[in-house]
Amino acid sequence: MFGLAFAMAGPPGGGAGAGGGMAAFQQIIPLVFMFAIFYFLLIRPQQKKAKEHKLLLDALKKGDGVITAGGVHGKVTGVDDGIVTLEIATGVNIKITKSYIASIKKD
Repeated sequence: MFGLAFAMAGPPGGGAGAGGGMAAFQQIIPLVFMFAIFYFLLIRPQQKKAKEHKLLLDALKKGDGVITAGGVHGKVTGVDDGIVTLEIATGVNIKITKSYIASIKKD
């Protein structure tokens, strides 16, 4: 009876011997994989899209046809530091924040 109890027991010292470091490493591996997945599927594409949008706003000039984030179509009549003046109809000009321009029209 005692022989079976000793056979089922772990190594002396509570089982925290040489395998303890390896077990901790094996617990970190899934976290590294999850971070890599999040980086390549979420973070990196968002950064790329933000960079493209910044380049679009920097290249904005008078006469460009644009679409705002709210869906308003217009023609740029003036560009200041953070403000863009759009002509949305003949003689109707509005001022919007530059970052609200979503895209340039492909005419």
